[in-house]
Amino acid sequence: MATRKMIETPVEMEGVAETEGVEPDALRRLLQEGRVVIPFNQRHASVVPRAIGEGMSVKVNANLGTSRDLVDVSQELEKVRVAARYGADAVMDLSTGGNIGDIRRQVLRECALPVGTVPIYEAMCRASERGDPLAMTEEDLFGTIEQHARDGVDFMTVHCGVTRTTADTLKRAERVTGVVSRGGAMLVAWMHENDLENPLYGDYDHLLDLAKDYGFALSLGDGLRPGSIADATDAPQVEELKVLGELVERARDGGVQAMVEGPGHVPLDQIEANVRLEKAICHGAPFYVLGPLVCDVAAGYDHIAGAIGGALAAYHGADFLCYVTPSEHLSLPTVDDVREGVIASRIAAHAADVARGRGGDWDRRMSEARRAFDWHQMYELSMDPDKTKKYRERGGAEGAQACSMCGELCAMKMIERTMGK
Repeated sequence: MATRKMIETPVEMEGVAETEGVEPDALRRLLQEGRVVIPFNQRHASVVPRAIGEGMSVKVNANLGTSRDLVDVSQELEKVRVAARYGADAVMDLSTGGNIGDIRRQVLRECALPVGTVPIYEAMCRASERGDPLAMTEEDLFGTIEQHARDGVDFMTVHCGVTRTTADTLKRAERVTGVVSRGGAMLVAWMHENDLENPLYGDYDHLLDLAKDYGFALSLGDGLRPGSIADATDAPQVEELKVLGELVERARDGGVQAMVEGPGHVPLDQIEANVRLEKAICHGAPFYVLGPLVCDVAAGYDHIAGAIGGALAAYHGADFLCYVTPSEHLSLPTVDDVREGVIASRIAAHAADVARGRGGDWDRRMSEARRAFDWHQMYELSMDPDKTKKYRERGGAEGAQACSMCGELCAMKMIERTMGK
């Protein structure tokens, strides 16, 4: 094995450690061991760093970005503001329409959260403009990665585990939904069309050099993740995970921060096993999960299906929840969809934190405010104060002490009047 290099970051550990309620030395140790990542590119001048991983609070990411069918940059920037307002810890710009580079730079200027991207999207879009997305070259891909790094991107999803060998497992898998990762599908198609190995795997050392030079973190993408619960924990998913485990070790040896992305669609009874599998195979690397969605039939309510899976995954050790919005599988999310998705995932993250012994004081203060019928304090303590107040006012009891559901039959008021408690 190569000599282990120090993972360097210009982040002030004391501030991050204080936010997380841990000792700075403990945070440094976890960072050096690769069990925590702090995505932080010095070129992103406004970023407030977040720690993701073992012993930290569960974090939430919000995806946004244009499509070729809908390019409204002002709306995407509003999504950034809404995601931050409602408590997201990071955003990813997944734009594929319009001036992608200009959109990314505007997002970076607007956003004080860590910003992630998936560079292969832009690389393939540029190749498409030349006539064929599968004509993308290795130079196109690595040039795009370097441009994202120069712009200040803090972490990048790179599907390095989609190799010719792991892609071959698809032929035997008899999947219901095939490949649902856009980046994964791009690479499978590119390898087949060009009869070449995935450049992100074949020239992984070059990727590590770029990450080291520019200071961005790798988010090792799950390009073969299951897109239906029938495909969960199958051979393509597990074979890719094995490759990612090896690449995590190579990143650590190179002094580069790396986290691992995970499924996807997973039934409740397989979530714990999936988290434990990732932690074992990937040597405790931070686990970044999409959902996971626990059923396939919640169209329009997939943020709920994802929150259920996210809470369970985080309780068992997942570190970073990628939100799911009500428009998942259906359309580009609106600003309201972003708000709903962020809050659903924040509920999941907070529920897991409480079960893991973190953050319960917030809940106690809310309970005390309810006991005291302190409505304004309840608004302030809510994840969505505006919605909380709207529901209260809608009940027609804004001036009353109890809510309009129970009125004078309020359980707490009744016991207080009869027993003084």
